[in-house]
Amino acid sequence: MKRMIAPPMLVLALAIALVPVALPTTAAIAQQDQSDLSRVNAYVRAVTTLTADFTQTDRNGQSLTGQLTLKQPGKIRFQYQKGVPLLIVGDGKALTMIDYEVRQVQRWPIGSSPLGALLDPSKDLSKFGKVVPTGDPSILSIQARDVKRPEFGTITMIFKRDAASPAGLQLYGWVALDSQNNRTAVRLTNQRYGVPVADSAFRWTDPRPKGRSAGG
Repeated sequence: MKRMIAPPMLVLALAIALVPVALPTTAAIAQQDQSDLSRVNAYVRAVTTLTADFTQTDRNGQSLTGQLTLKQPGKIRFQYQKGVPLLIVGDGKALTMIDYEVRQVQRWPIGSSPLGALLDPSKDLSKFGKVVPTGDPSILSIQARDVKRPEFGTITMIFKRDAASPAGLQLYGWVALDSQNNRTAVRLTNQRYGVPVADSAFRWTDPRPKGRSAGG
């Protein structure tokens, strides 16, 4: 009786199928997540200044553009496109939103804002952040939320792995969700790190009648 000989490719395929596949263990995943959180911590601490163009999209799909300026610790400015009478400034202690059209000013502590995760280098993300799977090894997504203070909302930061950027990460943007479930997405382009930024960039003029000047 003639013996059947399996085709070489079939033998190879069967051999591969019998080799145990090393799937990531829960411990390995946890270790990688901790490493990624530490890297984002390192990024926040490594960034001294950042300027970028931004596109901000709200829950209704309406978009605004402008210029972002950041200086650690805690200073940030969202200068909106021409014709938009809004300004958001963080002076290291608080975030202030100024609406020049209606002459209103709103102010709240930076720590009470989702942006606190990006603006406070002393924070440890491993205590209030988690890695969100993206399915793309080049993209790192971190969600930060203080479970003890849910009214502060959440922020999901999106990074691209980039060896030329601080701590090997490039901030791509973020999605913020406040306690009222208002969703705001910010996409960054033309990021520049370490550029000179004067403290005067974070001053603003109080538009309220007989209001106090905030130094600008």
